[in-house]
Amino acid sequence: METIHSYKELIVWKKGIVLVTKIYGFVAEFPKEEIFGLSSQIKRAAVSIPTNIAEGRFRGTRKDFVQFLRIAYASGAELETELLIAQNLNLGNKKKLDEIYTLLSEIMRMLNVMINKLRS
Repeated sequence: METIHSYKELIVWKKGIVLVTKIYGFVAEFPKEEIFGLSSQIKRAAVSIPTNIAEGRFRGTRKDFVQFLRIAYASGAELETELLIAQNLNLGNKKKLDEIYTLLSEIMRMLNVMINKLRS
């Protein structure tokens, strides 16, 4: 097994960056009145995922890393909820939303596996 020296080597972090990019494209199509509402919340939750992965990796201890992975995982759940609200309000492009849901689901599974492996 290879040693990971930087969070930038983590596939889940890379996928998180892609997710953030897709999210920004998705919410750009929201009505202007949503800039400080749901759009802002969605962007914040998405950015939190790779940010917490990076911060946790730099903390130095396994316990800290697991805690920050849990925060990233919780941000994913928050994002999923906010996307469902956007979907129910018919905001954004359906095709983009489907791609985001697929990627978010993959990231959530990866985080869950990492958390469970690092805890044992």
